[in-house]
Amino acid sequence: MADTAIAYGRDPVSVLGDGDALWLDVRVLPGATGWELKPEGMCRGEVCVPIPPARAAEFVRDGQFNLRAFADHLGQPVVNEPAAGAWVIGEAAGDRASRLQGEAPDFELPDVSGALHRLSDHRGKKVLVVTWGSW
Repeated sequence: MADTAIAYGRDPVSVLGDGDALWLDVRVLPGATGWELKPEGMCRGEVCVPIPPARAAEFVRDGQFNLRAFADHLGQPVVNEPAAGAWVIGEAAGDRASRLQGEAPDFELPDVSGALHRLSDHRGKKVLVVTWGSW
């Protein structure tokens, strides 16, 4: 196991990288990740994600919690660069997609003839907005 320091916010946190596992002391979980290990599972505020009992050893061991196993359980992508001691846990695809759905803010722009068009004038229709920047 390789001891690595990772930073959440301003404070470095010691973790243990063990192959594909990323172990973090359960006592620092809330401050480092916002998640807390409780009897009902991993909780962030009122939201709890149950840990499958048959797989509990994958998640918790000797006062350590496996962030990699939890990220996999949530469908979050994980990248590990062992030579640099770097781990990145991304956002689940479903979470990203849910934020992309919705309405664009209303704006008004001229066409090539100078006539102004508001996005809200086309509400309920499919609109393709093409932008370009020279920078």
